[in-house]
Amino acid sequence: MYTQEIKFRDPVVKRVVNKFVERSDLGFEKYGRTLDSERTGGHKDLFGYLNDVQEELMDAILYLQAAKEEYSDLKEQEEIDTELERMERMNIIAQNGNTGKHYEENL
Repeated sequence: MYTQEIKFRDPVVKRVVNKFVERSDLGFEKYGRTLDSERTGGHKDLFGYLNDVQEELMDAILYLQAAKEEYSDLKEQEEIDTELERMERMNIIAQNGNTGKHYEENL
């Protein structure tokens, strides 16, 4: 195992580097070898690595699509909540005998 002291000026970069180290540790726990030992030990050839990259990128596209749909659902729900709040305010105004016309103009 290698150790190295790194000085980070950007905490975002530090967090990304830490994630790489954590991912490497998980991979080692799962497979019992490093990427280097996998490569030099002949456990996977060039085609195997290319296939892995392709599969990971396909997964990334699926995650992006799911995230976009989640974002759209959240925005839609926010719009529904805003409209329900507006309707509730207008209902309260109407119960007090006011038409609410001047409130609608300010919305």
